Amino acid sequence: MKLKFATALLASAIAMPLHADVLVDNVSGVTLDEDGKVKRFEALVIGDDGRIAQVLTRGQERPRTDYREDGQGKIMIPGMIDAHVHVMGVGFGALTLDLSETNSLEEALEKIRVFAAENESRPWILGRGWNQEKWGLGRFPTSVELDRAVSDRPVYLQRVDGHAGWANSLALQAAGITAATKSPSGGRIEKLADGKTPSGVFVDAAEELMNSAIPAPRPNERDLAFAEAQKVFHSQGITAVADMGTSIEDWQAFRRAGDNGSLTLRIMSYSAGMDQALLIAGANPSPWLYDDKLRLNGVKLYLDGALGSRGAWLKADYTDDPGNRGLPLMGPAQLRNILVRAAQGGFQPAVHAIGDAANAEALNAVTEIAESFPQDLRWRIEHAQIVDPADLPKFANHGIIASMQPVHQTSDMYMAEARLGEERLGGAYAWNTILGLGGTLAFGSDAPVESADPFAGFAAAITRTNAAGEPFGGWRASERVSREQSFAAFTADAAYAGFAEGRFGRLLPGEHADFVLVDTDPLMASPDEIRQTQVFETWIGGQKVYDAD
Repeated sequence: MKLKFATALLASAIAMPLHADVLVDNVSGVTLDEDGKVKRFEALVIGDDGRIAQVLTRGQERPRTDYREDGQGKIMIPGMIDAHVHVMGVGFGALTLDLSETNSLEEALEKIRVFAAENESRPWILGRGWNQEKWGLGRFPTSVELDRAVSDRPVYLQRVDGHAGWANSLALQAAGITAATKSPSGGRIEKLADGKTPSGVFVDAAEELMNSAIPAPRPNERDLAFAEAQKVFHSQGITAVADMGTSIEDWQAFRRAGDNGSLTLRIMSYSAGMDQALLIAGANPSPWLYDDKLRLNGVKLYLDGALGSRGAWLKADYTDDPGNRGLPLMGPAQLRNILVRAAQGGFQPAVHAIGDAANAEALNAVTEIAESFPQDLRWRIEHAQIVDPADLPKFANHGIIASMQPVHQTSDMYMAEARLGEERLGGAYAWNTILGLGGTLAFGSDAPVESADPFAGFAAAITRTNAAGEPFGGWRASERVSREQSFAAFTADAAYAGFAEGRFGRLLPGEHADFVLVDTDPLMASPDEIRQTQVFETWIGGQKVYDAD
């Protein structure tokens, strides 16, 4: 019923019939031209193919069209592109328990207790978003504590960064976890003070021990989650995303939406490993499908974990955890073998690297291998959060793209100081330096790890401050970028990073008419105003897919 309602709601929001040309007039438009320069305009003509036929500036005569939309003076910008999200994670997050706003363990336990009571028919309680650092706990939570909230069925909750999970006692039993269970390679089962008893928290590869025990979502549940994800993205002005870690089940949900006409979001897909890439697309990347709405571009690889769970792979010990340098998730030979295998098929590699050791390994591997593959592969490093300054120049080699998330800097800055110490942060979230050295930035959110709101990310990129304006003057402020650079990283350069340039990302003739009407000009407004941006309408391919009214 919910899926039918979502489909009907989407259909009712579409303003224009298919196969008609439309003049969208009376707007204050801003985009980037072919040279990356700011271009302002007052109207768009959309052809019956959903592509932009003309961009009209002040004084230009308006042509006769089948339909005219009055923009009522609103700001028009290209549809925002999120260069790193987990689409189905966003969708399922909208349908499961969200702990991201909790500020203490007790608050989280109460929210879990209430959710379980309201969902008595669910055999497992699933969710995500907990953060022991935000709670001020100083340690991971335990299964015994989780039992205080729910003890009548299994509970498994992912940490906010997706690199650790928290289970109650029944979940441990369901997965067969005991004191004798060994931590897998690339993962860690946290233990209680006795050093033997599993605490209930699983880090990185150890999460698979729990995930394998959780019943897989059914196809109709995946379809509902995907419909929810599209609604979330469009309401925030996002028209295209790079989906990181697509499984064959995810891909089939996207394809079902494409086949039944409910696919509106443009998805540049990166499979969850090489085996999934071959299942999805065969020997080579897929063609663009559904009028440039879906393509399997490449393969996502994980080289390390995250800072919050101390799984990020570092060159030296964690300052706040001596003896721990994080978890490399694959060895040098394995990484290079997979990169070569991907490159041979023309798949674009996207390597998750957060710690300075992981980033050095990824950059060195790409530099070595790219010499043998002169084709345009647009090698990607995802996150690139903590980089040794000596390694930063390597981003300019072989067209390596730094796919980064500005909101990670504002969320993690104080934790990064605690984890590494001030003296090791010279290459932390180094957006401006990477651009200055000749690298390319593509910005995103890592949703559902963070909110998908691109305007929060835009404001963080140009200020290096959080929503409260902290710290004053910006955290390592020399690494902030200009408004124009942030705009490009959330639009044209994010499209380029996914081999979509010329298809979408700029409001120029020949590209798809993907745009957003908002109340704020991000190139002129204050950072606070940008954070408060209201999205009025979102259009994709000349069709309205979201209307705030």
